[in-house]
Amino acid sequence: MTGQTRFNIGYAIAAFIGVLLIQYVMSMATQIAPIPYSDFQNLLRDGKVTSVGISDRFIQGTLKEPLPGGQKQFITTRVDPAFASELEKYGVRFTGQIESTFLRDLLSWVMPVALFFGLWWYLGKRFADTQGLGGGLMSIGKSKAKIYVESDTGVTFADVAGVDEAKDELREVVDFLRNPTEYGRLGGRMPKGVLLVGPPGTGKTLLAKAVAGEAKVPFFSISGSEFVEMFVGVGAARVRDLFQQAREKAPAIIFIDELDALGRARGIAPYAGGHDEKEQTLNQLLVELDGFDSRSGLVILAATNRPEILDPALLRAGRFDRQVLVDRPDKKGRVQILNVHMKKVKLGPDVDAEKVAGLTPGFTGADLANLVNEAALLATRRGAEAVTMADFGNAVERIVAGLEKRNRLLNPKEREIVAFHEMGHALVAMALPGVDPVHKVSIIPRGVGALGYTIQRPTEDRFLMTREELENKMAVLLGGRAAELIVFGHLSTGAADDLRRVTDIARSMVTRYGMSEKLGNVAYDRDPRTFLTGPDLPSPPREREYAEETAAAVDHEVKTIVDKIFQRTIDLLKARRDILERTAKRLLEKETLEEAELLALAAAAPAKPAAIA
Repeated sequence: MTGQTRFNIGYAIAAFIGVLLIQYVMSMATQIAPIPYSDFQNLLRDGKVTSVGISDRFIQGTLKEPLPGGQKQFITTRVDPAFASELEKYGVRFTGQIESTFLRDLLSWVMPVALFFGLWWYLGKRFADTQGLGGGLMSIGKSKAKIYVESDTGVTFADVAGVDEAKDELREVVDFLRNPTEYGRLGGRMPKGVLLVGPPGTGKTLLAKAVAGEAKVPFFSISGSEFVEMFVGVGAARVRDLFQQAREKAPAIIFIDELDALGRARGIAPYAGGHDEKEQTLNQLLVELDGFDSRSGLVILAATNRPEILDPALLRAGRFDRQVLVDRPDKKGRVQILNVHMKKVKLGPDVDAEKVAGLTPGFTGADLANLVNEAALLATRRGAEAVTMADFGNAVERIVAGLEKRNRLLNPKEREIVAFHEMGHALVAMALPGVDPVHKVSIIPRGVGALGYTIQRPTEDRFLMTREELENKMAVLLGGRAAELIVFGHLSTGAADDLRRVTDIARSMVTRYGMSEKLGNVAYDRDPRTFLTGPDLPSPPREREYAEETAAAVDHEVKTIVDKIFQRTIDLLKARRDILERTAKRLLEKETLEEAELLALAAAAPAKPAAIA
């Protein structure tokens, strides 16, 4: 219990005692003496009664002279006159039972006060709960960090796979926390703050918990959004309280998840003023980061997937000195992550982590954990004894393409169009060099709007692409639209997503990669994608930084590239019209074709790909 809380409780007790004391003084000033009825008759005969008030049960009045106890007011029971005369005749002293009203009077004072304070506390508690203030209005300035003492996190570096470089960077933090004196014997100091940067789901939070589990020190975990409330000054107070608690338990780790919710760059809205609550909270965090000695054994870890919007003052030397990239794992990393998660499920003899990793390029650690879980659920649903490779394949399709919609019935004409569309993708991919091989083609509707899908399986992780490879990728995307035009002589709405992706690639070739002869080796657009959007999502809109004439030239060049690729794709499929007809007919019969059957159906020697003019 803090000093402020003790002061509040003491004040309430003093006020309660004061109320009782005032009531006692007032009751003494107006005290009424109960007397026997026979004494009342004697006082009445002696002329000592000034006035009386008569009720149906009592007689109350005032005396001319006070009684031996000092009271001038009295009360006595009203008795039947005939019965009183009878008692008086025999010399009997008689009186009535006077009811004590002390408890009733006390409750009449205490109950309203107690009811008021009780109602105030209840409403304050309810309001605090709805606003997420935790322990009520009196504790809104307290930090809501979850504290894991020593190894309570239950996570070590053995539970983190696929991010070996990030683990090596953080082992240094662990060594320092275990023995800060030995670590600084040559005059070096540990970085005050370590910022974990990377896409969502790559294991940033897991890494922070592993550091605490390895170092065996208290671990304070809080999200950046938990600092900010509707009350001004609450965020700054919580920052101060968090660092105070951590200093008391040092050596310790403070982990702030989603730092971008708290550390967004100031001055983005120039007319917002400087008294914004988030700015006050950020200012207090900057002060605290400057105010502690790194030799005290206090280390700040933070995680974000939006490093580009953080305030520069947070990232300067002396605050978050070190940035550790936690990127999407490569194939080797995916194998390691799958091995960690596959230990928890019962696997069939045909399951190979290498093959599963080959099916999942671009998957993060969280995606792979979800994949293993989905495969286990699929095996459980069909009553199997173990999870097989087929379950992993179906799980990949479910995550990438969505849930099967077998009840979404297409009419025969639509099924035929979808079959030729998907086989157009597949045949172009099988005919062009350097393109990821086709793993499966299906016309079973999946997800929200996919009426069919073609899955390609990369043979290796790629980080660079040549112009020819980009053009081949565009040709594969346009293969479905070209097949529809060749077979049916018209186009449908099924290629909308393909066109968007093709246009994005062509525009990037012109404005970012300098692959246009007309516009030259100039980058007109910066890469607007962030860790949040990812490489496969459309870019957010940005303000154009070039002239209208250049914009017109860019649009013309993009259209020229797409038109050339589309014509090349049409020529390629026309040369394979018989294979297109045969494979599409087979796809309509079976609904799904695997890689081996596709290769058998397309066994005829493919013609040379048409060259781009």
